Amino acid sequence: MRTLEWIYLIFNVVMLVWLIGGRNKPRKMVWGGWVILVVLLLVHGVLEGLRWPMIPAYLLTLVPLIVLIAKRSKSAEVRKFGRVRIIGTSLLVLVYAAVTMGLPLLFPVFSFDKPTGPYGIGTVSYDWTDGSREELLTSAAGDKRELMVQIWYPTDKDTKGTTAPYVNDPKVYATAFNNVLKLPKLLFSSLSQVKTHAVQEASLSDAEAKYPVILFSHGLNGYENQNTFQVEQLVSQGYIVVGINHTYSSLVSVFPDGRVAQFESEGKEGFNQLQFSYMDKLDETWVKDAQFVLDQVEKLAANDANGRFNGHMDLDNIGMFGHSFGGATTVQMLMDDPRVKAGMNMDGVLFGEKRIPAEGVGKPFLMMSADTTVAGTSVMSDDEIAAMGTTRPEAEKYYEEVYARYEPVTAGGNYWMELSNTKHLSFSDLYLISPILEWSQGVNARGAHQIVNDTTIDFFNHYLKGQPLQLDSEVGEHTSYSLKKG
Repeated sequence: MRTLEWIYLIFNVVMLVWLIGGRNKPRKMVWGGWVILVVLLLVHGVLEGLRWPMIPAYLLTLVPLIVLIAKRSKSAEVRKFGRVRIIGTSLLVLVYAAVTMGLPLLFPVFSFDKPTGPYGIGTVSYDWTDGSREELLTSAAGDKRELMVQIWYPTDKDTKGTTAPYVNDPKVYATAFNNVLKLPKLLFSSLSQVKTHAVQEASLSDAEAKYPVILFSHGLNGYENQNTFQVEQLVSQGYIVVGINHTYSSLVSVFPDGRVAQFESEGKEGFNQLQFSYMDKLDETWVKDAQFVLDQVEKLAANDANGRFNGHMDLDNIGMFGHSFGGATTVQMLMDDPRVKAGMNMDGVLFGEKRIPAEGVGKPFLMMSADTTVAGTSVMSDDEIAAMGTTRPEAEKYYEEVYARYEPVTAGGNYWMELSNTKHLSFSDLYLISPILEWSQGVNARGAHQIVNDTTIDFFNHYLKGQPLQLDSEVGEHTSYSLKKG
């Protein structure tokens, strides 16, 4: 919850308890309390914005007025039932106070941890079209592949400006979460009030001549901002991060002119969508997306019309990381594109045209997995498997291929980290949206994020900046994770 919300809520509840339980309530003090509540409400509304989970608290602001009116009309008949009235009212107050405090906690305006590095964060978005590729998922002939790309970059720590929103059209995103992930819109009602640490179109810091570049590829049904928890920490350490929105495979794409491209399932649902024949083919499109974006980044580094990135991108040190299907795309890019020097796959099945050779990827690579993902069908109930549209024997056969593709992950001295008590979406921002999601899955979102961030920074600091590597000293079993090295 936000600071002013806390102050306003606490003062409201304290005022309510005093009004109900206090014996002597001077009118001046009641009026004074009401004035303070109104001022807090106005300041909260102007600086933070009003939102629906706070409605019970907003209504409490009327209580002092009701008390003042009631005091004028109090009668002896009412006083006869004082004790009963006090007990009944006290119970109602407790219930109402619980609802008043509970709703904002269950439906918070979530926040991201403060970046730990020496840099501030700037961000700018681009709408890039690959004229060499037809868009196969639109009905209009001649459409070309169009991608929204967001770039985050280091700024001076004291940079001022307009704070970038988490997503650029919260209502569209809330609808997409509901339509694609089948999550209630109510969970996403406060997206418009979520603040990032990035400043829109700020100047690039000149503290370093060049900054390494890292591509980010989201998961299927994901979006370019879905790992803001991780991106902001990386950028604060002196990296330029380029997030790709894979149109029609993302949760939603919103273009500058207002056009919206929704997720296109191509008629594939559940287990049918996960088939290797389909996913391997789809990943070819994502690899071409990443290669095209990298081409555009090279052009931007050489000739940025705004002058921001000219000569400041270290194209000799390019990395890539991705979640889920984006992690699979990262592995394909490591094997396909010589420009990518090191990569991380966060909980992605190894879909794609190429298999990792027995001797390994041939470049620095870190695989991160949720323990529940690695466990496969052993942690799935029959009902869960049936809901996917398959049977347990079919699912077990599918996982045989998953494990076979994982087999050479650590070959050649690479790493595989398995996080304990985590789920597939622990590697994204999703569980920050509401503790309801976190509790229902039995995970610790920020705890997982801390491990992911520490490991990500250590990995890229070593392979893109030449700093000492801590990972080797972490190999083995730990309380919250295990780490293998080939």
